Amino acid sequence: MAQHEVEIVISKTGEVKVHIKGLKGKGCMAYSKWLAEIIGKVKNEQLTSEYYEPDTKARIDLNQDLKMEE
Repeated sequence: MAQHEVEIVISKTGEVKVHIKGLKGKGCMAYSKWLAEIIGKVKNEQLTSEYYEPDTKARIDLNQDLKMEE
């Protein structure tokens, strides 16, 4: 199964940016929907070129790798 990552960046102002990497096709929309339920209203959405590639099957395994920006 292909690996993919969900990168979440929270700015000092509280703005949340999410980038789903390595998940081809419309499978990323399941992540987007799930995250919107947790985070809140979606202000802006940009689809990457991976969205337009053939779908891959996805399994969600949640792991955290917290990085603090200064």
